[in-house]
Amino acid sequence: MIYVSQLQQQQVWDAFGRTMGRVHEFLVNGNDQNHLRLVALGLGSNPQNRRWINASQVASLWPSIILRVSAEQAQEYVPHGNELPLIDRVLDQQIVDIEGKRVVRVNDLQLARSGDAYLLTGVDVSFSGLLRRLGLEKPSRSLLRLFNVQQEVEVIPWEMVASVEHDNPLRLRVSQERITKMPPADIAAVLDDLDHLTSHALLEGLSNETLADTLAESSSEMQVALLSHLDPERAADVLEEMDPDEAADLLADLPGQTSEQLLDLMEDDDAEDVRVLLAYPEDSAGGIMTTEFAHVPLHATVAQAFDYLRQSPEAQEDEVMFYVYILDDEQRLNGVISLRDLVMAQPSASLDHWLQPEPITVNPLTDQQEVAYLVAKYDLLSVPVVDPDNGKMLGIVTVDDAIDTVLPTAWKKRLPRFF
Repeated sequence: MIYVSQLQQQQVWDAFGRTMGRVHEFLVNGNDQNHLRLVALGLGSNPQNRRWINASQVASLWPSIILRVSAEQAQEYVPHGNELPLIDRVLDQQIVDIEGKRVVRVNDLQLARSGDAYLLTGVDVSFSGLLRRLGLEKPSRSLLRLFNVQQEVEVIPWEMVASVEHDNPLRLRVSQERITKMPPADIAAVLDDLDHLTSHALLEGLSNETLADTLAESSSEMQVALLSHLDPERAADVLEEMDPDEAADLLADLPGQTSEQLLDLMEDDDAEDVRVLLAYPEDSAGGIMTTEFAHVPLHATVAQAFDYLRQSPEAQEDEVMFYVYILDDEQRLNGVISLRDLVMAQPSASLDHWLQPEPITVNPLTDQQEVAYLVAKYDLLSVPVVDPDNGKMLGIVTVDDAIDTVLPTAWKKRLPRFF
């Protein structure tokens, strides 16, 4: 393999052995391809007066850069504007390793020959790549050999790289498409490691739904920073995509005036759900509950319950459907059935034979630590929150929110998302 650090500032020779100048830049085609083709060599240290030689005339890049034509016959390359300069725009830059789900810095770039062309095949992010650029690779290798230490080279294939240049919309859009395929928790980690300009440019291209899921996996500080960067209308749209409890937690961390402005911009139903949660103390069951939960009418059969759930907007929004709650016409809680029991029951059977008639419940002012105790004691995945005055079900507290006082948030984010 050939590395850019080995070629930088090397002499370029024509077919008759005459020098043409030193190479200071390499251009690859800017199309969205797994391996970008080398299209030009830039001769001269001054970018304003740089001469571009068409790479199709290169007979050899290593160990010497030799053209297959004479200096007089060498065709100059005219940049079209969509090329990627490797030294200026990739070397030493932040990139995202899609496979490793991390932000790394480019220490060197790997080229490989394919027929008559040279392709950009990988990114060296190892310390060995940095030593190679400094001209210290061979001395360090000899030193490490004395101590029987293997010098590692870590090259990421170019197809696994997202080049997050905030001032290049074309390539940033390509990177956004690759990054959005990552799990939200990994996107959050990537954004946390990027500089502010790059992270803000990257999130601009994320869909509202993806950004909402990413914010839910981010720290409170990152949530506020990212949301504050968005214009108010889009910030309100993102909040509508979040679970009400997550949105309420985020808004509680914002200045009161900003929080109220965003609530006014949200859809009425979504804003009302969030306002209800914000009215309760932050460490109470009401403050950490979500108002999105699956429920079915009293006295339904199993088949009727399934039909109801399929058409229920509340059930469609419930991402933690381990339990289905049985409510009467007044929205009072009459029992609960696990989703497993519901699936295993005969379609014609009545829910009355399967439901638990007196489930463990809490009221909206129950302390969060008490909720966590009940979750642990009874092995619950969620606890219904019931109004003590009229028995109406207000929401549920999921296990991850209940244990927030027991586990630090950073550790809680690492738990499997099965609730």
